Amino acid sequence: MEFVDTHCHIQSAGQSAGERSTRELWSKAPELTGDQLVVNAAAAGVTRLICVGCDLEDSQLAIDFAQGHDYCWASIGIHPHEAALHGDKLEAFAALAEQPKVVAIGECGLDYYYEHSPREDQIAVLKFQLELAIKTGLPVIFHVREAFNDFWPIFDSFPAGSIRGVLHSFTDSQSNVDEAVKRGLYLGVNGIATFAKNPAQLDVYRSIPADHLLLETDAPFLTPVPFRGKVNEPKQITTVAEFLASLRGVSLEELAQITTSNAHTLFDV
Repeated sequence: MEFVDTHCHIQSAGQSAGERSTRELWSKAPELTGDQLVVNAAAAGVTRLICVGCDLEDSQLAIDFAQGHDYCWASIGIHPHEAALHGDKLEAFAALAEQPKVVAIGECGLDYYYEHSPREDQIAVLKFQLELAIKTGLPVIFHVREAFNDFWPIFDSFPAGSIRGVLHSFTDSQSNVDEAVKRGLYLGVNGIATFAKNPAQLDVYRSIPADHLLLETDAPFLTPVPFRGKVNEPKQITTVAEFLASLRGVSLEELAQITTSNAHTLFDV
């Protein structure tokens, strides 16, 4: 069996650069260098990884890491939390898309739960990244939290079929599953599913069409049960996959095959 981690942040493991909160969490497990994380993942059958950037510096770090490691690729993004700090850096950011091994734009989107950046800044930076995705033909990794009422109209303001992508770390409603599938988007599921208690939320994970499902860890965040309290790493894709296979009543082999195929279709990795 082969698995793909479609969303991790291992580029800053053991580094003094990269997005601050991610670096701080990696520092709690100093033995987990980027090289070691890749080795651990491969031993568990997680043979392809997408390293996701959250700001200009972090995105360049993801590119550098991917270029130095086989079977790793980079996504360049300005996270909604960082939007207010990047209004004057957008052209420099856009230039990153021309570098080798960049396979996606994001993570980008809207986060109205924390609102670390004003909504108008989040919207402006999201639109810029969507325009970049259309220009480059790259898919988009979306971060949307408590903001779908604004997100869908923005998405629909672009020509139908011009944007491909995935709703990363999906934990929302059945209606938004339906809205995503209607627009051809994938839904990324991670360790949150393993500690979800609400039956309705578990039903949502069951309902995601198999051909729209992707696996991710968001490492070093969102460690799945039974490893809560430890720093997450890409090898834990297998834990998420085992949980989802049981929840959905399919074999682990079937889940691995379809999610790996989906990752290849969206990201060409």
